[in-house]
Amino acid sequence: MSDITISRGVRSNLLALQNIAAGRETIQSRLASGKKVNSALDNPTNFFTASSLNSRGNDLGALLDSMSNGIKTLEAADNGLKSITKTVESLQSTIRQARQDKSWQGESYAFTATSGTGDIVFTGGAVGTTAVTVAVSANASVDDVVASINGNSSLTSKVRASNDNGKLRIENLSTSDLTVTDTAVATTGTGGTIGGNTVRADLIEQFNDLRQQLDRTSEDASFNGINLLRGDALAITFNETGSSSITIQSKDAEAINATNLGIDTQATSVADSDADLDAVLTDLSTALGSLRSQSSAFGSNLSVVQNRQDFTKSMINTLRGGADNLTLADQNEEGANLLALNTRAQLATSALSFASQGDQQVLQFLR
Repeated sequence: MSDITISRGVRSNLLALQNIAAGRETIQSRLASGKKVNSALDNPTNFFTASSLNSRGNDLGALLDSMSNGIKTLEAADNGLKSITKTVESLQSTIRQARQDKSWQGESYAFTATSGTGDIVFTGGAVGTTAVTVAVSANASVDDVVASINGNSSLTSKVRASNDNGKLRIENLSTSDLTVTDTAVATTGTGGTIGGNTVRADLIEQFNDLRQQLDRTSEDASFNGINLLRGDALAITFNETGSSSITIQSKDAEAINATNLGIDTQATSVADSDADLDAVLTDLSTALGSLRSQSSAFGSNLSVVQNRQDFTKSMINTLRGGADNLTLADQNEEGANLLALNTRAQLATSALSFASQGDQQVLQFLR
């Protein structure tokens, strides 16, 4: 169409209409997409800067999933520690009950002083398999025999004797059966078996059952395949370059279980001695201290991860906001621009009509 000649006025108005149409197309694209920079052709600097900001925001967003899983792993470990702590406290309560119980079994035997001599032999119970013999002298009274039994160092805290209204009473200070053999002619009916303290024995059995539950709780405190109470390591990355991270693990990478806490399985015989029970209570107190220390460490780690999670969310919002500032269109402004262009298009069309009237006047002469 280059061979068609139009007047200068018409050409000027036509160019204005073309520019207005191009402007309207650009504004309509911005209104439709919501962006003023849709490609590098629109604004190379803003486009590539926004792309870089969005890419970093996306990288940080991918790390949020790892942080969320890390928080849940720490929460699972904390739940396990709380349960284990309660179990240890129950263990303490069980041992204290055993420590306070004094329901020792005993038997009272008739006693008649004679001129003969003999022995009273003790085996079993806390005495053990090695027999302890107490000699009974001629014409000994019940009080004399009581003093001999209680004064025997091999029977201290194992057997206790007393005068029961003229009878010789023997108590078994143990959780297992005590056998008493009487060869002393000074006593009548002495001998047989004295049962052990079943209350203390049952409490020790409860203690061992609770100890097993402690280990089972520790094994079950895992999340997504990671169990901090088993000594697993939890690694969490905080930035897109990997230069900021944290590795969370139990102290010395040891599993938190009964063995490592120093809580041993107890034989029933431990209840025979108050001193032995006190030693178990000391071990349990130490275990509680270790649990509380580990719980505090995990709590601090949890705070760090939660703080970084909040920081990362804020950082992502900042990055994406910065990218939006470079690329997003102001809908109100673009709408006003489109309205102005439509008005200008109408004016340009009218102007084009006026400019073409000059050419139309030539037709009047040709008629």
